[in-house]
Formats: sequence, C-alpha cells, structure tokens
Amino acid sequence: MEQPAPLFDSLPYYDNDLEIHPILREKVQHELAVETQKIQQETLHPLVPPPLELFVNNPLLAAELGRVAARQPLAAIDTSRYQLTSSSTPSSHEEWKSALDGAYVQLEHQRIRHNNLALLQQYGSNAWRIHNYLLETDTNKSEKLLEELKEQTTRLNRDRKKSQTRLGDQLTLLESRWTELISSILQIEMANVALEAEVARLNKRETELAGAL
Repeated sequence: MEQPAPLFDSLPYYDNDLEIHPILREKVQHELAVETQKIQQETLHPLVPPPLELFVNNPLLAAELGRVAARQPLAAIDTSRYQLTSSSTPSSHEEWKSALDGAYVQLEHQRIRHNNLALLQQYGSNAWRIHNYLLETDTNKSEKLLEELKEQTTRLNRDRKKSQTRLGDQLTLLESRWTELISSILQIEMANVALEAEVARLNKRETELAGAL
C-alpha cells in the first residue's frame, strides 16, 4: 500500500515571518500562553495511566520515600551504645551490668572495625581499581552513545533543513508564479472592462447615427 505523502504545516528552517513581522511574535506568545493555561486547567487524558504508588507492600520504604519527598533529615544512628559510660564507679548491680554490656558492645564494635580496616587494606585498593574500571567502561559507553545520538540529531536536522529549504524554494517559485497569474488575470479583466466600455460607446454612437438618418 502506498504511503501517504507527509504533510508539512510549517517549515521552521525556511519561514521567517516572525523576523519580518515582529508583531506576529507577540501574538504567537500570547496564544501559547492562553493554550498553556487551558492545558494546565484541564484534566489528564483518559489514556494517561494513574500515578504509580511505590512500595505499597513495604511500609518502611514508603515511609522513607515520604521522608525524602518532605525533605526531612534522616534520623541519625544512636551511637551511645558504642560509647563507654564516663560516670563514676557503679553503685548497683544493674549499673555494673549496664557498664559491662557497654564495654562488650564497644569491644565488639572495635573488633569489627579492625577487621573491616584489615579487609580494606588487603582488598580495598583492588576493589576500587575494579570499580573505577567499570565506571570508566560505563562512561565510555555512555559518551559513545551520546556522540552517536548527537550525530543522528545533526544528520536529522541537516536533512530537515535541506528538505525544508527545497520545499520553501518551491513554495517561493509557486507563489511568484501565482502572483504573476493574478496580475495577468487583473490585466485581462481591466482590458475586458475597457473593451466593454469601448463597445458600449460604439453601440451608443451607432444608435445616435442611425437616429440622425
């Protein structure tokens, strides 16, 4: 099946009416502002899907998302349990037990930190090298894709400009031809009016001469 010819309702690379007639720019901007206000007041199209509710089955993530959306600060982790009490000698069994539990927690925390530092010292440099390599690979892929998209955009705009310029030249030629035809038609109509007036004058003269005889 033959594809229908494309319909061009404007040639932005060729039309320069806004530069020739500045008053048109104000009218266009006014119309755009009116249409934009109408669109903002109207409801969404029925085909537009409703807003997606995230983390419906996970209230913790939903609460966290709400906190971020409300720009509320994150509640810091309570670090008091990792600190030894600086009070004087405990006076009761419960205070001794609390101080001893705190010492155990602090000792375990320091042990875990020591293990993490040891692991970081042994494997951290290589892990960061691999991580940086992966980031560089992703960056190179993204940059290559960006360049390809820029080339496609430039090629598309070049083809559009070439096509619209060609169509614009054709429109200018047709408009000039149309103006010439209109001028010719007006000249022919004026000549017809003059001839009709001359014929009417000659008929009147003929009538007068016939009456004189």
